[in-house]
Amino acid sequence: MKWACVRVLHLYCKVFDQFELFELIVRKNCTSCKCPREAHDVCHEEWVSVRSRLGLKGDESNGPIGVDPREKGLAWVPPGLPSHKVEEYFSMLPEIAVPRLGTPGERHRDRQLAIQLPKQDLARAYCRHLDPKHASSADDFMAARNEIALDIGSVQEVLEKDLECGVCESSLKYGSLAVSASKLGLLYHPTCFRCVDCKELLVDLAYCVHDDMLFCERHYAEQLKPRCAACDELIFSGEYTKAMNKDWHSGHFCCWQCDESLTGQRYVLRDEHPYCIKCYESVFANGCEECSKIIGIDSKDLSYKDKHWHEACFLCNRCRVSLVDKQFGSKVDKIYCGNCYDAQFASRCDGCGEIFRAGTKKMEYKTRQWHEKCFCCVVCKNPIGTKSFIPREQEIYCAGCYEDKFATRCVKCNKIITSGGVTYKNEPWHRDCFTCSNCNNSLAGQRFTSRDDKPYCADCFGELFAKRCTACSKPITGIGGTRFISFEDRHWHNDCFICAGCKTSLVGRGFITDGDDIICPECAKMKLM
Repeated sequence: MKWACVRVLHLYCKVFDQFELFELIVRKNCTSCKCPREAHDVCHEEWVSVRSRLGLKGDESNGPIGVDPREKGLAWVPPGLPSHKVEEYFSMLPEIAVPRLGTPGERHRDRQLAIQLPKQDLARAYCRHLDPKHASSADDFMAARNEIALDIGSVQEVLEKDLECGVCESSLKYGSLAVSASKLGLLYHPTCFRCVDCKELLVDLAYCVHDDMLFCERHYAEQLKPRCAACDELIFSGEYTKAMNKDWHSGHFCCWQCDESLTGQRYVLRDEHPYCIKCYESVFANGCEECSKIIGIDSKDLSYKDKHWHEACFLCNRCRVSLVDKQFGSKVDKIYCGNCYDAQFASRCDGCGEIFRAGTKKMEYKTRQWHEKCFCCVVCKNPIGTKSFIPREQEIYCAGCYEDKFATRCVKCNKIITSGGVTYKNEPWHRDCFTCSNCNNSLAGQRFTSRDDKPYCADCFGELFAKRCTACSKPITGIGGTRFISFEDRHWHNDCFICAGCKTSLVGRGFITDGDDIICPECAKMKLM
């Protein structure tokens, strides 16, 4: 029965009149799932009438027209409220606070009844752990509370103007519905009628008054009496246990797991719940990898990669020396001291050839590995660490040294060519550096020629080095396939080699010189006649 659902257990205890068993096993919480009892929706049929639950005199009337809550699909309606006002009232509340049958609102009301109006606070008959010698104190407390503080509010229409809510002090709209608390003589917005401690709407309008403030019965009682965190009953004796910032009947401060008393005993707090040493170690303590025994709370728990050891069991798997506060290595789920690990498993640095000691930082690249201090540039010897590097023929270079040694440089400015570039006579140039040797205009993508290994644009080359035409005096560059004619020490463009007299082309024909001129044979005859 200890592991049965609390609802089945409650039914069993009720049928066989074994409610003491229910209290013993469950107390305030289910021993199986550890959630609060009210979370299981345990509801007693006799709890339906709040007035009878509170022990107040008089009949709980629903008004002159007799509103039956179930005819409206509700588990409860405010007493005395006319039928046509019921929906108006509930429309003013959050949906979870509307107790419609078969909805979360109905279950929420059941839970709030159990929380705000605990039966053990309302009648001594429901107190399971009240010492008979304190029964009169309980009776006096309940009688005084019922007479002075406890009451049920009523819902009424606001028939006066300029009235204010007793909590928020905002105005109450004329003709709207408000909740009246007769013990304070005040009206409240329906959503303001809450316990000042738990901030919950007061279930079924049941309230208590203390220092002119509204409380649910639970938190009113706790203003005056301590409450046992285990059985949820008020403590009327002068002696009780205080632990974990809570109050407990003597003997009720128990292990969360086995329910054995912790009064005067050592305990461990876990997830805000107390556990005896035995239960804590059986449920939460780790097992030692070496001896397989539980690591108790009096032992130091040493852990590495989700494995745990007693301090005395934290030993090298080979030489059995203690590894506490020492460097160690791990291989195939076993731990070794530095010397044993190095002897069996350590790899060597590709830089200095020494082994990697246990705990030493290792730098790796592809299949190679180095000590941090050995992972350095082959040229400048500076450690690379996490900076960028460039491998070349089994050597490692920092970016600066690699550029200095291997990067392509312009033959003119000697700076590195990072993008683009021009190759001329198998030598690299920046595009901006490849210019005419005379006018410095860029030659990239342009026609050019060279002289004495220097490049020149066509115009500069013609001006500086080309033969000139005897007729037009312009340079004969030859670029683009231009043909020319030479005679003795004079030169002509093909188009300029014409007769000085008739202007006909003399290319491929005979001609006669006449001083600086050339003429065709016909013009020469004419000139002689």
